[in-house]
Amino acid sequence: MKKIYTFLLVCYFMAGHAQQKYLTLSKEVLHDKIKGGWAGQTIGVTFGGPMEFRYNGTIINEYQPIPWYDGYLKKTMLENPGLYDDLYMDLTFVDVFEKEGLDAPVESHAKAYANAGYALWHANQAGRYNILHNIMPPQSGHWLHNPHADCIDYQIECDFAGLMSPGMPNTASRISDKIGHIMNYGDGWYGGVFLGACYTLAFTSNNIEYIINEALKTIPKQSEYYKCIADVIKFYKMYPNDWKKTWYALQERWSEDIGCPDGVFTPFNIDAKLNSAYVVLGLLYGKGDFTKTIEITTRCGQDADCNPSSACGILGTMLGYSKIPAYWKIGLKEAEDIDFKYTTISLNDVYEIGLKHALQTIERNGGKVSGNKVSILVQKPEVVRFEQSFEQVYPVDKIFVYKSVKDQYAFDFEGTGVVMKGVAEKKDKETKEAILNVEVYIDDKLVETVEMPTEFRTRKHEIFWNYQLPKGKHKAVLKLLNPSAQYDLRLNDIIIYNDQPNTADNQTIYRFGQPRKIKP
Repeated sequence: MKKIYTFLLVCYFMAGHAQQKYLTLSKEVLHDKIKGGWAGQTIGVTFGGPMEFRYNGTIINEYQPIPWYDGYLKKTMLENPGLYDDLYMDLTFVDVFEKEGLDAPVESHAKAYANAGYALWHANQAGRYNILHNIMPPQSGHWLHNPHADCIDYQIECDFAGLMSPGMPNTASRISDKIGHIMNYGDGWYGGVFLGACYTLAFTSNNIEYIINEALKTIPKQSEYYKCIADVIKFYKMYPNDWKKTWYALQERWSEDIGCPDGVFTPFNIDAKLNSAYVVLGLLYGKGDFTKTIEITTRCGQDADCNPSSACGILGTMLGYSKIPAYWKIGLKEAEDIDFKYTTISLNDVYEIGLKHALQTIERNGGKVSGNKVSILVQKPEVVRFEQSFEQVYPVDKIFVYKSVKDQYAFDFEGTGVVMKGVAEKKDKETKEAILNVEVYIDDKLVETVEMPTEFRTRKHEIFWNYQLPKGKHKAVLKLLNPSAQYDLRLNDIIIYNDQPNTADNQTIYRFGQPRKIKP
């Protein structure tokens, strides 16, 4: 009996081993694809840069020219280095892996980006502020600590995870689980998981539809992110020759943002779902053509530089550097030795570092590297865990303030949550940086003492937020503890939340902080 059991166990092991699929590439082909991924990102973000958030909630029509000429890449990298945030953020994490190895702790990644010299926005900036104030990952990205948790940030930075995990979407997901939660949660994290998986699968297939459908298997079906991307696929099948019909269908269903304070009740949308949808739309309707892909993705609007960067990075990986059309590589050679701002890494550097990290990851995950031959143990995509930001949280109105807080500011509201948008600034650029201290009271109780740096790099994106207040009427008071004629604490908008969305017969409007019901 023991012999039979042993025999069956060996057979089971051999059958499982036989089912494992290996993809064999030469080092040159692998390197070419990695180069294509990094070069594609750079081309995409440079092309879309002039359009970034200039067209919100509207298509950029074909008669609107977008510049592209020999020397434009180098010129942009030297004169507008801040455009490349989706690359220098990637490179921060790449650099940590290079210095500390592939097992570098998340704390190293978090501190490296929090202390870097570059300016950040949205989830990245909120995450940075949290880390500098000892709220470490994953709490630094959680929606209760970060109002931008569903924003696009990790989505535009996930490229490195996919490029170092060729054919291994689950390995990329594990990397994204660690690093993506530094600044994001829920749909914001899923954006990076999904696009990271697209990169990994672009090493294994030349079929864009296959890449997208397989990558989507990493995302829980009950998530809003999954439903949004599934809609893109559905509408693409309905309107295979008209990308604008799909764009309008997405706009109708997915254009409302409930999380990002800058996107609530405005056309501006930096949510990961919608911007991921534009990436997928561009890839599907581009049908593997680099020019069509970059044009369509950019002309969807909103984050019109980061979206073509993602789309062209994935497509560049699939095609390989050598097959990116020459038109889009004009002037690229001149730019490949320029270090990205705030880093000591150029494109030529990351081409080599990227190959090194990919080979290490391949060997760690059951693959083999022998001379010029690379065998990758290809992984079947596995779904990551379900998580959702802003559960039972709905914006119901906005108070327009736009005042300087001289001493204190008070207002009443009714609901279950509130976000107070504002900023600390110095009035004269020659004045030294400072920190304004603000006490926040809700219903006569001190709930938080907030530090508001005037330095742009370390600023707090919002003064205060709380999404878990008891339902009902509340009184909020801001008290500036160290007012000064040299500095200004500006209170801009106040967004009110409730546990149910507005309906036609249940709306509240605010005038100078006082709620007034609208009767149908």
